[in-house]
Amino acid sequence: MSSVRKVTENLYWVGVNDKRLHLFENIHPIPRGVSYNSYVLLDEKSVLFDTVDWSGCREFLHHVKEVLDGRSLDYLVINHMEPDHAASMEEVLIRYPNCKVISNEKAFLFMRQFGFDLDGRMIEVKEGDTFCFGKHTVTFVFAQMVHWPEAMVTFDMTNGVLFSADAFGSFGSLDGKLFDDEVNFDRDWIDDARRYFCNIVGKYGPFVQQLLKKASTVPIKMFCPLHGPVWRNDLGYYLDKHDKWSRYEPEEKGVLIVYASMYGNTEAAAQALASKLCEKGICNVAVYDVSVTHVSYLVAEAFKYSHIVLASCTYNLQIYPMMYDFLHHLKILNFQKRTFGIIENGTWAIKAGDLMRSFIEHELKECLVLDEQVSVNSSMKESNKTELDALADALIDSIQK
Repeated sequence: MSSVRKVTENLYWVGVNDKRLHLFENIHPIPRGVSYNSYVLLDEKSVLFDTVDWSGCREFLHHVKEVLDGRSLDYLVINHMEPDHAASMEEVLIRYPNCKVISNEKAFLFMRQFGFDLDGRMIEVKEGDTFCFGKHTVTFVFAQMVHWPEAMVTFDMTNGVLFSADAFGSFGSLDGKLFDDEVNFDRDWIDDARRYFCNIVGKYGPFVQQLLKKASTVPIKMFCPLHGPVWRNDLGYYLDKHDKWSRYEPEEKGVLIVYASMYGNTEAAAQALASKLCEKGICNVAVYDVSVTHVSYLVAEAFKYSHIVLASCTYNLQIYPMMYDFLHHLKILNFQKRTFGIIENGTWAIKAGDLMRSFIEHELKECLVLDEQVSVNSSMKESNKTELDALADALIDSIQK
């Protein structure tokens, strides 16, 4: 008995769930784990679409063997060469010596770099090529920089399945629930999906837009990504999310407040602003301490909200290091098209506000910094209440435009 699931006629999920890994790519926390998805198609020829991370290799090989049920494996399609998907391919090829590998020129280059010997077993495909496995004919669509340069997706023209590589994926272990309509996605998955996209793929929004345009030209009925649920129900919902994320458009009108506070005084100002916003009718407000919240969560929240307030104390005449790290991540992920507010604090030199404003105006694209700024000298005074009111009103005016 195994966790193999039937996806659709003659197509099976043979992936694995990893709940032991703490950091995805050794960077991003994944408290709910992650799935590594792989799929077997049983046609006149048998086909395996991608493999899994080395950590799940033994279980994965058992799943493949179970589905093949004594058949040989004819083809292995590699859509993406990142090790969390391709690390087990050598073990597959050892067990199925007649299996040929279908992929593209750049992917084969990466295979050689990773030390795989595929002499005589390579079938190289180009954009738009087709391949017939019997009843099923697939076409290959290149998805360069989503999020590696060799990435491609494979579209089954017979059943409308798109094997989408790292596109349309998500953090989170599947735990038996394979399909989007088997989970409450808005409640349990959207935050992980957003955090996955923004931190893994977010830098490459223009390339995602290119893939979305290509995808709009074919009759897709199902997304089979390499992480997260298989989408067979409301594809438009998920496409709209990826369209917004990859155009750097906010999902919601609201305010994200991120604060950096050494002794609680800057935190008090951030919380006071949150209270004022809610009193004035803007209750879609999220508040985070940059020192205790992993930056991947902050990035995902920044992609979600239309307005962001940065509240930072001054540290060694600079922006507080954790706040600077957050801003740096926004820059390298190509973040843009937001309105910012600023709260600064300092005791003997208040510098953080001007430095944050300069960073936003010179390092981020198409971002506006509100003129209304709060400057706290050590701790909040009566005069700061007027500044907080002005900043709250400016945020509300901007949100309601």
